[in-house]
Amino acid sequence: MLALEQLKECLQSSGQEHVLQFWPELSEEQRESFLQQLRVLDLPGLRRHCEGAARAAAAPAARLDQHIEPIPAEAIGSVQTSDETSLEHWRNEGLLQISKNHVGVLLLAGGQGTRLGVPYPKGMYNVGLPSNKTLYEIQAERIHRIQELAGLKHGSKCTVPWYIMTSEFTLAPTERFFKENNYFGLEPSNIIMFEQRMIPAVTFDGKIILQGKGKIAMAPDGNGGLYQALVDNKVLEDMGKKGVEYLHVYCVDNILVKMADPVFVGFCVSKGADCGAKVVKKVSPAEQVGVVCRVQGVAQVVEYSEIQPETAELRGPDGELVYSAGNICNHFLTRAFLLDVSETFQSQLKQHVAIKKVPFVDRCGNLVKPTKPNGIKMEKFVFDIFPFSRKFVVFEVKREDEFSPLKNADGAVVDTPTTARNSLLAQHCRWATAAGATLLDVHGNPRVSAEDSPPVQFEISPLVSYFGESLEQLLKDQTFTTPFILDEERAKELQAQ
Repeated sequence: MLALEQLKECLQSSGQEHVLQFWPELSEEQRESFLQQLRVLDLPGLRRHCEGAARAAAAPAARLDQHIEPIPAEAIGSVQTSDETSLEHWRNEGLLQISKNHVGVLLLAGGQGTRLGVPYPKGMYNVGLPSNKTLYEIQAERIHRIQELAGLKHGSKCTVPWYIMTSEFTLAPTERFFKENNYFGLEPSNIIMFEQRMIPAVTFDGKIILQGKGKIAMAPDGNGGLYQALVDNKVLEDMGKKGVEYLHVYCVDNILVKMADPVFVGFCVSKGADCGAKVVKKVSPAEQVGVVCRVQGVAQVVEYSEIQPETAELRGPDGELVYSAGNICNHFLTRAFLLDVSETFQSQLKQHVAIKKVPFVDRCGNLVKPTKPNGIKMEKFVFDIFPFSRKFVVFEVKREDEFSPLKNADGAVVDTPTTARNSLLAQHCRWATAAGATLLDVHGNPRVSAEDSPPVQFEISPLVSYFGESLEQLLKDQTFTTPFILDEERAKELQAQ
């Protein structure tokens, strides 16, 4: 453990001696807390981090137009254009791997609900469904159901472990929330929470920002901090002990996410892929979403800011956008590839710049809340490992079925609690009407279309149906006045009729 004098020397050699400028004013308790924070910093790499952040922030945005090309057709699958025989083959392969306990899911849950206007993790958010279920509860129930489906098909009792990467801000409340909700009926030993690293925010001239007289302004190292966190917390070893060979990685805020999607998993396994990405078609050339493509022959995600408008607007002979594969932070990774990343490629991962307004103390020790960006937070992205894949594939899905992120508070144009709630209810209405049900609104009027907005309040528990399966036997020729929740109890009642 480094003593104070050694810490001073390390900070001085890194050009960060200002960090201890208020040391004489701190109480013993504050000093001890500050020392603990300083000791977990990567002090040898501090100068490199700070100078690298300043350089990256000052560099002009990259333009990659001359080097990009679409992912080749042979590496792409699609729920819309693939034939039913292929889809069924992939589904069966995925269910087989799940039944053998070879599949785990990994949730990226380091973000707080700041943009939603709440002081707790996003996964605890209730978007206002008739059931009042949170994102965490919906996802837990999807794990229940896919375990059940795979087990029934193959006559086995199987488990899909749930790995949850949190940050310093979200670990404790997430642990408490799961405990208070009895882990949503899942086995606690199969829910593995771990914390990603925090790194200092720095000024534009490469100086660490003090958030308080005895506290550095820290931020999570992005969802690409996953790969270091897997090593730090021995998660890969746990996966090995549990027999997990394939991992489905996703982001907490997508209310439509298909946990351990057997079609996606089966597609990737059948193709012999070590890395895969789900994508949706961009709604327009200017949509602010990264594009999965190749750069100089290597797969990666290119941000919308890295492509000129004329390139984004290119269309093929069929009229479709050439660069239409919108990244939705939904990936397949093999454990073997993750071991390769942790052992070989970790140091080569790209760093991305985020310019933020970071509260700080001035030279007099007064707290300042800046009105314009004053700091740099460096982060890595989960897709930064795509270029190291030996066999990379892409799987295209329907946006209305699988992607509706929750990012902004109501009042914003997109990605709000209302849009997320309506996406899920519209999906459930489509399932119900496809199964032969008649849905009536609160006035007793039959719904004309499954795409009416707002949709009628007909909610289907994931414990009853994972993705619309097994509903016809319950709903055919039935009429329901909404709001209505089709939960396990109601399903049993309908089955008994």
